[in-house]
Amino acid sequence: MFLTIVLGLIGLGIVIFIHEGGHFIAAKLSGISVEIFSLGWGKKLLSFRKGETEYRLPSFR
Repeated sequence: MFLTIVLGLIGLGIVIFIHEGGHFIAAKLSGISVEIFSLGWGKKLLSFRKGETEYRLPSFR
C-alpha cells in the first residue's frame, strides 16, 4: 500500500514536470522570456542560471 502511494506520487510528479516543461518550451519557442523555472514552490534549495532563466529545486519545507 505504502509503495503504491509513493510510486503514484512519483508518477504524478513526472507527469506534472512534463506538462510544465511543455509550457516552458512553448514560451521559449514563442520568444517569451522565462525568468524562473522551478520544480515546485517554496524556498530554493538548489539553483543555477543559464542564460536569462534561473532553474530551481525548492526545499519543500
